[in-house]
Amino acid sequence: MSTDGETDHKTGKLEFSLDVPFPSSSEASIALRSLSPDREPRRGGISKRLTVTGNTLRWSADEARILRVSVNSFLDHLSLVLETMETFGPPVDSGI
Repeated sequence: MSTDGETDHKTGKLEFSLDVPFPSSSEASIALRSLSPDREPRRGGISKRLTVTGNTLRWSADEARILRVSVNSFLDHLSLVLETMETFGPPVDSGI
């Protein structure tokens, strides 16, 4: 895994990106569906975008505190998803 933190000078928002290598695109897709964020109850402040292409995840936020809390929560969920995948193994093709 690799990480990168920076400020988007166009919007002034703080950004965090994380590359997560998965053994297969199928497992990356399962993780994406499991981790995709719900709609934010408040307007503005943070936006989240999850992508499988290139295994890159990006967040941006107006405040460092909001970004930190969001990233910490995501990493906890990512850990749970990875442990679950490891416990139950790779996805099985149902052939249906």
